[in-house]
Amino acid sequence: MTGEHGRVRFSAGERTWFREVVCARLCWCVPVLTAVLSGPLVAQYPTSPPPPAPLQPMQFPPFREARFGNGLELVLVENHELPIVSVALAMPAGARHEPPGREGLAGVVAELLTKGTKTRTADQIAAEIEGVGGSLGAGAGDDFFSVSVTVLTDHLDLGLSLMSDVLLNATFPEDEVELARKRVLSSLQLEKSDPGALAGKFFAQALYGDHPYGRSASDSSIRALTRGEIQQFAATWLKPRGALLVVAGDLSLNDARRHIERYLGGWTGAGPAAGAVTSPPAAGTTRILLVHRPGSAQSNIAVGNLALTATDPLHYPATVANKILGGGADSRLFAILREQKSWTYGASSGLSRRRDTGHFSAGTEVRTAVTDSALTELLSQLRRMRTEPVADSELVAAKGYLVGSFPLSIETPQQVAGQVSTVKLLGLPDDYLRTYRNRLAAVTAADVMGASRRVIRPDSAVIVVVGDGTAIYQKLTATAPVRIVDTDGKPLAPEDLAPKTAGPVAFDRAQLVSRRDSFQVSVQGNPFGYMTADLAVSADSAVYTEETVIAAAGFRQRTVVRLDPATFATRTVDQTGGGAGQALEIHLVYQGGRVKGRAQIPVPGAAGPKVTNVDTALAQGTMDINAFQPLAVALPLAEGASLPVAAFEASENVTRTLTAKVSGTEDVSVPAGTYSAFRVEVTGGSQPFVFYVSRETPRRLLKLEVVGQPLVFELVK
Repeated sequence: MTGEHGRVRFSAGERTWFREVVCARLCWCVPVLTAVLSGPLVAQYPTSPPPPAPLQPMQFPPFREARFGNGLELVLVENHELPIVSVALAMPAGARHEPPGREGLAGVVAELLTKGTKTRTADQIAAEIEGVGGSLGAGAGDDFFSVSVTVLTDHLDLGLSLMSDVLLNATFPEDEVELARKRVLSSLQLEKSDPGALAGKFFAQALYGDHPYGRSASDSSIRALTRGEIQQFAATWLKPRGALLVVAGDLSLNDARRHIERYLGGWTGAGPAAGAVTSPPAAGTTRILLVHRPGSAQSNIAVGNLALTATDPLHYPATVANKILGGGADSRLFAILREQKSWTYGASSGLSRRRDTGHFSAGTEVRTAVTDSALTELLSQLRRMRTEPVADSELVAAKGYLVGSFPLSIETPQQVAGQVSTVKLLGLPDDYLRTYRNRLAAVTAADVMGASRRVIRPDSAVIVVVGDGTAIYQKLTATAPVRIVDTDGKPLAPEDLAPKTAGPVAFDRAQLVSRRDSFQVSVQGNPFGYMTADLAVSADSAVYTEETVIAAAGFRQRTVVRLDPATFATRTVDQTGGGAGQALEIHLVYQGGRVKGRAQIPVPGAAGPKVTNVDTALAQGTMDINAFQPLAVALPLAEGASLPVAAFEASENVTRTLTAKVSGTEDVSVPAGTYSAFRVEVTGGSQPFVFYVSRETPRRLLKLEVVGQPLVFELVK
């Protein structure tokens, strides 16, 4: 996105995304021929598929292994069909080694590893690897930390030089640390508005408890990270002894040894001995964790239990059982919950394989009204796998798919390196990949039932449901005992589910003073436009004028909101501008408990703007959504406060209940200076936002972040 001389450039797709974010805010029939052709065409095709051909041996290249003096283990998978080499390094340095209260540390280290070394900047690293058509990256999982590079054989020296440089000389620049922190915090904020992500997070917590697999990054753990802790984690855990280096592609063993010795031979050391981890909670009777998400139109359901260790041979029949149950569009869960019941767009199941105990899970997303019915049916299908032999047709189809698709997962050097790494790191036998298809093909219906009885345990399962507790709590109690939490994990009682009424807001008048503020609009830290916000307050009027200009995206918007100077209720709204090549124009009058007017909103990709004629009754205290920003500073802000605000949105002709939640206080640095600020998370609108409001009277809006997007407004003066 950043071009020469630091100028920000956007692709057509990025410009379209930006406009969407800001503007939202702001037969022939031939019977004779058919009759002639129908007989011959039908006759020349068989009415049933041919029998499967015998399973041919898979020509998987043999491993060749070596060990270096520094303890690094090398596995070479030689393949000279293409002039490509993929190198994958894995170290036992994953999230399980994060200190309590620093969850997310390993992932931040991985993100920053390629963001600068003693001799190269992040831009230089990216330019060098991209200049030869290669790739370089790092990642952190629960158990392992990985660094990988893929290049053409002729550029192997450059690829290994870069890999060595980031491993041995990463500097973790302070500015990159802060950018990474912002990205992670933004993704965590977006997670709160994503019911699927919430279901996964709470399911892992409920299933694994204090075991590392159950822990996850939070706002507090990411904010607490320091550059020193990031450097210390890398210096402590990124060591060669116990690490595995898989090289796959166009390289001989002698050449591989020579290259690795040259670039990684000076890398020394071993990580500390791994300490004991907390065991997952023992299985009990089935229980439900309801994550209350007010107003949710759908419910996300996750059901599962702890299952198998990585090396358990039961993985083969369990894999076939999972394919039949929920492993694709032809599975039972998909066919019943979607095709027969029409309750969902999809349903699936999965079997995880980890260094410690893995788990089985099944899940779906359904309409709120059928949440209990869908859960009952899902549990019924889990029990059916344990009690009824699978049909021959299901068994043949499942094994055929798994056996036939496996070669597609080892076509490229990168795929081969990944598969071999998994085999070695999980302690699987060396012939695992070569015999995988034969072992699957040998699975019988009796094997599938036996595996299902051990792996699928619906009567001692963890069940997580993310949805509107007001509508589904009572129904869920018929299935199992229900515990309720909010999206932050705070316990709730059934009486807490009653929706909060967004009535009139008691504004703090001392915070609303005449002021003109200027903001810089940035995308991924690059200045991209500006916004001015002017509030003029007098005895007989209060007028808020906002102008936003982002020329590179073709966006300009001017908003004038007139307010009652005594109550700050909305009187009129006039908004003009343009985006997506279309004109924006809104004119509204609030009077006598109604809002009337017209809204013309640009629609990216459409032939013309969306036009809405407005004549809508409003509850007392409802403001225009454009008045929320200037009035946010005058809300009764306090740590832990959760404030419902009714706001009318003309683009959809609806009143939304915005929830302004004060998640804490912190020091915030913007171009205008450093301030102690309230962090206010705003949900319930078409796009979640985070406001930072200064604590000093009169308060000022310091920064606005669009959740899940790299768009930030920061106070300049």
